[in-house]
Amino acid sequence: MRAGQIFVQDLIDHGILNKVSSIKVDLYGSLALTGIGHGTPNATLMGLEGELPETVPTETIISRVEAMHQSSTITLNGTHRIRFNPDKDMALHYYESLPQHPNGMRFTVFDANGDMLATNEYFSIGGGFVVNERTQLAHGENVYYRTTKPDSPAAGDTTPADKSSGSTSATETAQMDERTQQDLVTASLPFRTGNDLVQLCNHESLSIAEVVFLNELQWRSREEVISAAYRIWNVMDDSIKRGCLSTSVKLPGRLNVNRRAPRLYQNLMRGFYSPPDQDMLSGPHNSAISDGTAAPFTRPSILETSLTMMQRNELNGVFRKKQRSRRPHLPHLDYLSVYAIAVNEENAAGGRVVTAPTNGAAGVIPAVLKYYLEFLSEDPSRDILEFLFTASAIGMLYKRGASISAAEMGCQGEVGVACSMSAAAFTAVMGGTPAQVENAAEIGMEHNLGLTCDPVDGLVQIPCIERNALGAVKAVTAAQLALQGDGSHRVSLDQVIETMRQTGQDMMSKYKETSQGGLAVNVPVC
Repeated sequence: MRAGQIFVQDLIDHGILNKVSSIKVDLYGSLALTGIGHGTPNATLMGLEGELPETVPTETIISRVEAMHQSSTITLNGTHRIRFNPDKDMALHYYESLPQHPNGMRFTVFDANGDMLATNEYFSIGGGFVVNERTQLAHGENVYYRTTKPDSPAAGDTTPADKSSGSTSATETAQMDERTQQDLVTASLPFRTGNDLVQLCNHESLSIAEVVFLNELQWRSREEVISAAYRIWNVMDDSIKRGCLSTSVKLPGRLNVNRRAPRLYQNLMRGFYSPPDQDMLSGPHNSAISDGTAAPFTRPSILETSLTMMQRNELNGVFRKKQRSRRPHLPHLDYLSVYAIAVNEENAAGGRVVTAPTNGAAGVIPAVLKYYLEFLSEDPSRDILEFLFTASAIGMLYKRGASISAAEMGCQGEVGVACSMSAAAFTAVMGGTPAQVENAAEIGMEHNLGLTCDPVDGLVQIPCIERNALGAVKAVTAAQLALQGDGSHRVSLDQVIETMRQTGQDMMSKYKETSQGGLAVNVPVC
């Protein structure tokens, strides 16, 4: 969505939007292979109509795209209506990738005579960041678009047809130099590695969150930084609420997956984990959404089994006989799970979530933070800030040292990074030292190394939704382990990040958001 909006804004800046008569959209590689399941085509079209992820009315997206199919038109920037047939003018190149990044797209516009007016390529590098070839630097260091204003270091450089795509004007060079320079000078307390970050905190007697906050003040005022952080949390919290209270039974797509968060949440709220006798008296539950309870076990007749009487006698007194499954009382696991599942079911249904660090892994950080606020926090307002700023610092290290794109790293770069960020942030709000925070982040990723991205039918449902729940639980466990130590450990966060990068490079492409391997080819769609 952001790429489409940037491209249209560039058309306006070059004064050629009103000359556009038609447009061609090309999606490559991973964006094509799993794009429909991820909602990429619809999001791209919304961006071309001038929408942004933060403000688009998500409930109108499907109807607006259907209207495009019916009318064979699209309204660029919401003001300029042109002919556009999504079935013909948006091409999915399943087995072709642009050389710069597996998540590539190209926009091309033409005048009434069919002559090309402008074109540009963009790359979705994870976390909502969009770059093009000239804004991408080596080894994960990206001068990314912070805004979509043409006078900021965010504007893309759409290439008009009368300008050689291989040439760069003095103005463009100066703009790029300015962007790069601004990216380098913004941080008042710069750090490049986890080791740098811990040493910086110790030297300045600051927490990781305080380092991030002071760096943010180079861009915005104190009030703007705090307000923006609270807005992020409000969107996270709202996605949990919408997921838990949804009245929809099924998620969209051919997998026919049931929403589970509403039922799980209802079970927690009404004391579902009651003593066995009370639960037996509660009667049968609504079968529309299975609660996963096993049917009572009925022992078959001896004549129906192959066990000898001697074998049965050997079992006597060894195992406790159970007539029905037990419902364990593990509230922290249950709440972490339901919060994460709620967010990712909203994502699967096209609702608004925070890319933290990505949409496919958007449930982990909100779940862990929500759990902390509900059950442990004594100062929610400050804890929200410390949690989010600490998590963001760890995310920066992954983005700089490796990638947060599943198309490059597999799911270790999404749920793995989200788990690491959450573990670090949870440790921070629990009073951990910077060394303990770094240790928790390392544990969170170390045990996600090699995690593949293999969504069934290209939908962000199986295994993505459950995987977020497990990522949240694992994050809290990693934090607990780190808090039991003094911060010293054998494997550093920097070593794990580099290991993740190498693992992602070595991983076969069919396990990196292409739905060409793993569960995607072993689980039947229908």
